[in-house]
Amino acid sequence: MNIANVIVDVPARQTDKAFDYLIPEKWKEMIKPGMRVIVPFGPRKIQGFVTSIKTDTSFPQLKEIHEPMDLVPVLNQELLGLGSWLAENTLSFKILAFQAMLPAALKAKYEKKVRLNSNINVENISHDLQQIFSKEKTIAWEDALNSGIATILQKEAAKGNVEIVYEVKERVKKKKLKYILPTVSAEELKIEFSNISQRAAKQKELIGLFIQTYEPIVLKKLLSDFSIPSSAIKALIDKKLLEEKEMEVYRNPFENKEFKETKPFPLTDAQNKAITPILNSIEERRHEVFLLYGVTGSGKTEVYLQSIQEVLKEGREAIVLVPEIALTPQMVNRFKGRFGERVAVMHSGLSAGEKYDEWRKIQRKEVSVVVGARSAIFAPFENLGIIIIDEEHETTYKQEEMPRYHARDVAIERAKNANCPVVLGSATPSLESYARAQKGVYHVLPLPNRMNNQSLPTVEIIDMREELREGNRSMFSRSLLEKLKERLLKKEQTVLFLNKRGHSSFVMCRDCGYVVNCPNCDISLTYHRVNERMKCHYCGYESTVPKRCPECSSEYIRYFGTGTQKVEEELGKILPEARIIRMDVDTTGRKGAHERLLNEFGEGKADILLGTQMIAKGLDFPNITLVGVLSADTMLHLPDFRSSEKTFQLLTQVSGRAGRHELPGEVVIQTYTPEHYSIVLAGDQDYEPFYHREMMIRKIHQYPPFYFISLITISHEQLMTAVSITEKITKYVRSRLSNQAVILGPVASPIPRLNNRYRYQCLIKYKREPNLIETLKKVIDQYQKEASNGLQVSVDVNPYILM
Repeated sequence: MNIANVIVDVPARQTDKAFDYLIPEKWKEMIKPGMRVIVPFGPRKIQGFVTSIKTDTSFPQLKEIHEPMDLVPVLNQELLGLGSWLAENTLSFKILAFQAMLPAALKAKYEKKVRLNSNINVENISHDLQQIFSKEKTIAWEDALNSGIATILQKEAAKGNVEIVYEVKERVKKKKLKYILPTVSAEELKIEFSNISQRAAKQKELIGLFIQTYEPIVLKKLLSDFSIPSSAIKALIDKKLLEEKEMEVYRNPFENKEFKETKPFPLTDAQNKAITPILNSIEERRHEVFLLYGVTGSGKTEVYLQSIQEVLKEGREAIVLVPEIALTPQMVNRFKGRFGERVAVMHSGLSAGEKYDEWRKIQRKEVSVVVGARSAIFAPFENLGIIIIDEEHETTYKQEEMPRYHARDVAIERAKNANCPVVLGSATPSLESYARAQKGVYHVLPLPNRMNNQSLPTVEIIDMREELREGNRSMFSRSLLEKLKERLLKKEQTVLFLNKRGHSSFVMCRDCGYVVNCPNCDISLTYHRVNERMKCHYCGYESTVPKRCPECSSEYIRYFGTGTQKVEEELGKILPEARIIRMDVDTTGRKGAHERLLNEFGEGKADILLGTQMIAKGLDFPNITLVGVLSADTMLHLPDFRSSEKTFQLLTQVSGRAGRHELPGEVVIQTYTPEHYSIVLAGDQDYEPFYHREMMIRKIHQYPPFYFISLITISHEQLMTAVSITEKITKYVRSRLSNQAVILGPVASPIPRLNNRYRYQCLIKYKREPNLIETLKKVIDQYQKEASNGLQVSVDVNPYILM
């Protein structure tokens, strides 16, 4: 008897365990751990993952697996183990952990259908249904509802004549193209060629083509490129000389791109010193975590590339993670240029089909390097030789929905299993990583200087309060304007950065101060200039801009804040001759727009690149000599203990875009809080003093890296329910943990209401609490049972967003 352990697609605590299913005799040889199967669960059929196979069970009666969904396992042994580790460490469900490892295309979609029972004759059912079921034995549920026969179906279902079935459907079809290929040998084609009459010139031409290249040709190509009429193709198919066949092809997001091949550059002494320990660890197959800590422009990428080269020589594989925003075409070019077709690329700009195809290239071992954002850490490689995380301090490496994992933790876990090194690279490491490096848990590899010893750009910090006092009311300080004009004269390029996070355009009445808020959330609506509408970025509510204030009927109601569009307009007024490229969510929404805009800037088709977050990282253009930060402090005022760290990192990163090649660079930082240490020290571009200062503050206030933190968020439509349950949970947690743990709460979340749900939270700070995970699991178990009355409890074991 062969029995499969299956984790089913029902993300709930009660079903978060393996269920036993009997493997039917016909699939005994076929079903293996890591495959997806369709299994009966209660009244419906759902998707599940086989985790292991055994020969005995403690249950007297078992249901059979309905059918397999794969021919080869989609998760290998290592990833199955990793899934369990992930579920345990992020307090998530195993099914969600497994699904997170696969491209979205493989997540099941269920189709609801109505089916005539197999033993029922069509004549025996209601007259209205006879026509429908005489053609097809099953109909789609939507069609049944739309054609108004739902009540008749209900009666028939009660008699047992029809039933509802759920069909599991693959989301993405493999891409197939029609090919024409010869059915006879090349010799026979030559004989046919001489026999065909001159009148059938196109048939002759077609046979000539296949004699030249005896391999399948895409039908579309024959029709368009060779202008062969379909009648000629059909005639030769009828003569049994050719056949038409659908064959699978990969969708290639880089189809029409040429990548210039690059050769390894000779390393500097500092780079050599940094790469030696990495190469030793690769050679000795020893797991170690390195922190490659080098200033912006110090040549970290070349160290990555040459380490990977070593790994590939040994026939092993490499994963490179880059922040989503930095997945600029530049980064892809570097890897594709060095390793060509051996690189797969995974990021959110690809369609579901393209992602699926890149994933299959990895699974079929057709590539040995994957470059991608957070989820690429789950690439199904089986012989890993190195994992690299570039800009490791980026918060985008943390996933905010279940399973709430941090890619760095997953990387270290995978590398332990594979006995290979992890390289974390950054000019401004996260405090946690740097503290671990100081303790010797990670091995620091410094790159203290820029390549060819270019000096770091000079930084000027401008107090915008002074500018106001002296009568300058524009968003550009006088110094920045001067420098902008200078760059235009010299034909050099400028990057203007607008720190939009946490500070956007809102609509306010100048007479009474009324701010237009979202009716479902306690947060102001954001003004979108493009279509003159206001939107809530949390629940999607939209409305028009009021002409008069709803409170005091004043007409002086208008928008505040500086959006990129507003900056672009102002620039147009002050510097009409400047050519500007704007990069923000609106202009880069279309596929490939990001790349097109950056290429235009790289080719010198614009003088100023204006943008938000997405232009802060990874850009490397020789002609950029000025970087202007329009508002440095918008992030400082967010209720987040990491806000100083994020501000420092962002300013240092942006400054690093200037003067990376021959021309010297300058940076202008405009701020309303010029005395804040994160801004002053970012001006010096010196990480050490910032690290010591910030660590002191974290120690006093008991925050990471001195303490671990966990956050429980409770939400409910009734305010009192949310408060009382948060109180109960806080009390219970307090009773289970030691006196050393600090428990804050219950307290309203910084955004107290979202989508008409009130949100309360409880924050736990601790050093060593062996009971904590068990306690949090009990909290989730207890309150998941109450989910039916609208209660939601979520736990983040290592939160990055405290809002």
